[in-house]
Amino acid sequence: MDVLIQIVTNKYIYIPLLTWFFIQLFKVIWDLVENKKFNFKRILGAGGMPSSHSAVVMALATLVGKNVGFDSPVFALAVIFAFVVMYDAAGVRRAAGKQAKLLNKLVETPGLTGVQVTEKLVEVLGHTPLQVFVGAIIGIIVGCIF
Repeated sequence: MDVLIQIVTNKYIYIPLLTWFFIQLFKVIWDLVENKKFNFKRILGAGGMPSSHSAVVMALATLVGKNVGFDSPVFALAVIFAFVVMYDAAGVRRAAGKQAKLLNKLVETPGLTGVQVTEKLVEVLGHTPLQVFVGAIIGIIVGCIF
């Protein structure tokens, strides 16, 4: 039971997770206002402004730096981890989303393919560099506040 309490009260876990939750909640509300339709899938979905992935990893890195030192190996690990996640969000996952969009168009084009598809590929996977940057700034601010 002590281990569970230590995990639940660990600010290096709950602050980044709460950051993720509130950013995803913001995306749901924004989508509701913009489209006049409630889309609960946005709470778990990837993509959109701002990048919750970037906010989470930068909040974690900032918390670690503030609490164990910006010259510590643990901070270096957190920052490198953050850069990998943000690169993936703006690079690899964004490219996969663009490919999914193109493939969906190809499959929907009458007479072009004989492929029968039951569901569309997810197109919003990654982030623009601006979405990643804004998410990173939010994460740094959250990490500084807490």
